[in-house]
This record gives sequence, C-alpha cells and structure tokens, in this order.
Amino acid sequence: MSIRDWIHQREIEGLATFTYNDVASAFPDLAPQALLNNLYRARKAGLVTQPFRGFYVIVPPHYAAKGVIPPVYYIDQLMAYLEKPYYIGLLSAAEMLGAAHQRPQYFCVMTTLPQLHAQKQTSLDWTYRATINDALLQTRNSETGTVRFSGPELTALDLVQYEHRIGGLSRAATIIEELSEQTNWSGAAENGLIAQATLATVQRLGYILEHVLQNQEQADALYAELRQVASKFNRFPLSPRKSTVGAEVDKRWSILVNTEIEIDEL
Repeated sequence: MSIRDWIHQREIEGLATFTYNDVASAFPDLAPQALLNNLYRARKAGLVTQPFRGFYVIVPPHYAAKGVIPPVYYIDQLMAYLEKPYYIGLLSAAEMLGAAHQRPQYFCVMTTLPQLHAQKQTSLDWTYRATINDALLQTRNSETGTVRFSGPELTALDLVQYEHRIGGLSRAATIIEELSEQTNWSGAAENGLIAQATLATVQRLGYILEHVLQNQEQADALYAELRQVASKFNRFPLSPRKSTVGAEVDKRWSILVNTEIEIDEL
C-alpha cells in the first residue's frame, strides 16, 4: 500500500486527520525523509493540508474545489494532538453566537501558555491566557465531532480585553451590543467569569454597557457582581493605548474616558 492509498483508506474509514507519527507507524520501513517527501507530494496534489507541524488534515471532496478547509473542521483534533486546552474565541466565537455581522479574516483559538511555535501562513490566530474555565464554554457539533467556544459573557469580556486584536473598542462594543440579548451577568463573580478577565477589563465593559450601549440593566448587574470581588476600584483608562491627559473620570466605573467609542450601523 502506498501512502496515498493509506490516506484514501483513512478517509473511507471516516478519519479526518492524522499525524506524522501515524504515518511512521504504518510504514516502519520507510526512511523519515522518504515519508516527508511522500507527504509533501500529497500536499502538493491537494490530498492533505498541514495546518500545524506534524499534523495533517485529509481534504474532503466538498472542500477540495474551494482549496480551503475551515478550521472548525479539525480544530478539536488539532488541540488534542497538541495536548492543549482551547476554545474558539473573539470574533470567531461571536460568529458562532450569531453576533458577528461580517466574517472574521482569521480563526481565533484561545489556549494556554506557553506559546506554540505555530506555522506561518495559516488562518489560525492564536491568543493565550493563563487558564481556561470549562464552565464558561459552550460546545457544538461539527462535521468531525464537537468544538468548544466561549459563551456570550466570556466572549464579551474577551472582546474588551483583547480589543487590540480585533480592531479596537468600537468594534468590540458593536459586537457586544449584538451579544446583549444573550448575556446574563448574574452569578459572574461566583462562577469564575470575572476571574477570567482583568479588573480593568470588567470596569471598561461596565462603562461600555452603561454609557455607550445605554444598557443600564446589564450594567447594574455587572456592577453588583464586580463589587463582590472588588470593594474599591483602581482607576484605569478606557483605552490603554491613548493618553489620559485631560480625560474626564467616570466615577462609578473609575474609568478615565480618553477615547470615543462609536457603534457601527448594522
């Protein structure tokens, strides 16, 4: 059996991915360079793609014509291969929650440190955090199993905390407005949600809910939860990348209002 035949047989068996070690085990008599040469030819022929070093995805017929496999097709298997916890986050999570009015250019994957030595020229956009709280995630069936993505509240917090990765606070606020029909801040202190973000992030989100989105009910709910973990707020700028000289202070959220946030028309 050739490596091409082996790949085809795996596809018949319903296996969507494989690793270099899988091939090496199946062809123990082939030298490592010969294995790599065969895999390279399989890639050039469009039979497989390699989103990460040592990890291969068999290109199914319905994606062959497009030439691109959406990462949601293989992300769960890839993260199992890497032995890293993960969730689909930021704009990619917002899209899964029905709150992104335009498709993101990159597929955001949240995982834990240390950083991965990722391949170049891939649609995967890696973002790192210290810990991942599984209770704040949702799951959905995919073509090859299930995937994990941030729930609406964690997505909203991430959009503010990592706003520099999505195009700024105005874009974050626009998506948070779309998410607001799904977000519920009750229990955010007890279930560990607030602990997943910096206090500066929560204060910024509270300011956005109250003064930008005019959502007093959700702002009050978040404020009550935040007061359970912080009796006194430190003062933070609304935008950490802009000067605070002359900025007015929002006393409730202890935010230095040093930028203007505008909601996009949907």
